[in-house]
Amino acid sequence: MPRRVDYYDDPAAPAANSMVPSVNVVVEDDAGRILMIRRSDNDNWAVPGGAIDLGESMAQAGVRETVEETGIECEITGVVGIYTDPKHIILYTSNGEARQEFSILLTGRFLAGEPTPSSESTEVHWIEPARLTELNMHRSMRRRINHYLERPSTPYFD
Repeated sequence: MPRRVDYYDDPAAPAANSMVPSVNVVVEDDAGRILMIRRSDNDNWAVPGGAIDLGESMAQAGVRETVEETGIECEITGVVGIYTDPKHIILYTSNGEARQEFSILLTGRFLAGEPTPSSESTEVHWIEPARLTELNMHRSMRRRINHYLERPSTPYFD
């Protein structure tokens, strides 16, 4: 199975050969739980997300990716930050693409649906914020979620 390998400030990381704008979405339900997926390509926990396709906006991509990966419909409500750290390289073993991080972290409001795994997620759950530290996730995802939980008054940029 193709894998995703995340490197951070690692001399063993391949040189980046692409940069693809992508989105991640932090969706909360009415109880304040956060929608999380266990990724099928690296077994890490993350909020849903993926590349912005040509012809769609970042909000449309966020809604689409959330439905595709989780079965949950949401409405995009805001921006937490934009993450472009060149020290974070994402290797896709299926094609050798080594991507420099470029992720826009959005917030979303739950509209409908039941958590349902997909080909990109082996598990989908609503998680209490206090339990997020128990989940195995890459440091870049944990950083994004922590920024969200801090409830900043302005978006984060790097």
